[in-house]
Amino acid sequence: MVTPGEIRDYQLADGDTRVSLLNLGCITRGWWVPMDGASVPVVLGYADPARYLSDRIFTGVIAGRVANRIGGARFTLAGQEYRVTANEGLNQLHGGAGGLHARIWQAEPDGSRAVRFQYRSADGEEGFPGRADFEVIVTLEGARVTYDMRATVDRPTPINLAQHSYYTLGVERISLDAQFLCPADRYTPVDASLIPTGEIAPVEGTRHDFRAGAGFADKDPEGQGTDLNFAMPEGREMSDPVAEVWAPNSLRLRMWSDQPGLQVYTGHGMPRQVGAHEGQSFAPWNGLALEPQGYPDAVNQPGFPSVIVTPERPYRQVMSVEIAEGGS
Repeated sequence: MVTPGEIRDYQLADGDTRVSLLNLGCITRGWWVPMDGASVPVVLGYADPARYLSDRIFTGVIAGRVANRIGGARFTLAGQEYRVTANEGLNQLHGGAGGLHARIWQAEPDGSRAVRFQYRSADGEEGFPGRADFEVIVTLEGARVTYDMRATVDRPTPINLAQHSYYTLGVERISLDAQFLCPADRYTPVDASLIPTGEIAPVEGTRHDFRAGAGFADKDPEGQGTDLNFAMPEGREMSDPVAEVWAPNSLRLRMWSDQPGLQVYTGHGMPRQVGAHEGQSFAPWNGLALEPQGYPDAVNQPGFPSVIVTPERPYRQVMSVEIAEGGS
């Protein structure tokens, strides 16, 4: 069990922009950007790093080995069934209660603008087959933070990582007040337990069509909220953002990714709790999670892009997020 004394905080800085990272779960604890002469927090985080030991909403973590949900907490690979730990009813969410988010990573700063995190996951950890060596390099350059995520394995096994910050852009109720643009032309419908049905459906004609940009509240007047995987267009230009968000205070987020999916969670189920950074609060709609990744439950859905990694085909994901006034 991790103790508060094992947690270390690593600070990145470039000009007036600061990022705080923890060796626990490779967590992005905070990100502050300059606006109108002030330093504004743009991701939710706890002021006390020890609070992350009791966090239950994966705030700022690197989620895995397999991010998102695995239906029935089981899958079959090469004819053998594997049962992984269930931590959301009968299903597994974000790698299980003892997933990557709950582990202490080795951390090595590289100057004032980058940190390299490494963690070895043993064969059988949380029920997953094979040993997996993870590496995440977080770099701050100007207004942009880049996460370079890699994994090598000693046998075929599923890997699907996701960076899980809740973006606030310095305002409360961001998921109700923001404008959102996403090029996704399809999505993966889910059942009542948020497990994909296996269908890949067009967004056209649904409240999930943000290709022209729209407010979440305008698309969802009944306040149902969104917790869904958006499928990126095939053959898209990787230089184009997978998401853009405009806050009413003039801050703009742009995100780039090489992943086929983007999980969008509007934080409507976020519990109210204390302990956030000054100027923030944990409450419904107060954080927007944008998580590039492979499709959820891909291990059980033959029609989804595979998330199986092999010794010959290691895992890599690169995502970048830029937050600044009006963009740049």
